[in-house]
Amino acid sequence: MSQTPFDIFAALHQQAQPLVLANAWDAGSALLCQNAGAKAVATSSAGVAWARGYADGTLVPHAELLDTVAGIQRVLSLPLSVDLEAGYSDDPAQVAKLVLELAELGVVGINLEDGDEAPELLIAKIKAIRDALGPRGFFINARTDVYLHQLKAPDECLQESLARALRYQEAGTSGVFIPAILAADEIQQAVDVINVPLNVLALPGLPSYQELAQMGVKRVSAGSGPFLTAFYHARHYMQSYHQGQWLPRPDDALQYPEMNQLVLDAQPE
Repeated sequence: MSQTPFDIFAALHQQAQPLVLANAWDAGSALLCQNAGAKAVATSSAGVAWARGYADGTLVPHAELLDTVAGIQRVLSLPLSVDLEAGYSDDPAQVAKLVLELAELGVVGINLEDGDEAPELLIAKIKAIRDALGPRGFFINARTDVYLHQLKAPDECLQESLARALRYQEAGTSGVFIPAILAADEIQQAVDVINVPLNVLALPGLPSYQELAQMGVKRVSAGSGPFLTAFYHARHYMQSYHQGQWLPRPDDALQYPEMNQLVLDAQPE
């Protein structure tokens, strides 16, 4: 019996080496991830919002979010996880309804964050999603923002993050994401305490890939980094162009035939 996309995605969190996800924001960027050797693709909520012309922060309309996901799924042959921020609603039932819609599009997992809210709200959302999905395999990655939003004093962030992680684990999360945790000893403590795969964010100061593997970290996300890097170079090109500098395409740029063929090769049969 062949593995389902969910089976493949879940298994990628059980390997000795961490799963690396260079987050995409549309079909084209997802194809670049796939072509670069990715084993799965995840979206960046910030990247999706910016690409759609919205500020980050659950502002993308429901229909546009689904349209972005459908566009990615149309060309992607890898498992896809979607960053849902806080679920675009404070109502657990509405969050569960959205997750069901994503599952029907073939999405195998989500990120769901607590943000500045009390952990009870995310717990309720996780439970509502599990109830709605029933036995269907689906990877919920519960993100706790204690470090990222500095919700506690620096010496209290680890214990608060772990306390929340254990509660999310009990509620039915598949993994825990602690963005902005950087100290090796704190990451190791998190791995030792949490019984589901730990996800960290690729930020300056994060231990090396091999060090994370030795610690037992199972997933590393790029977040908005790929989008910001791409648009940094695009902005430079635009600024130079509008100043009358007819820049030739640099030798390391994607050429038209290569990009066009990449898209053509991904078209559904």
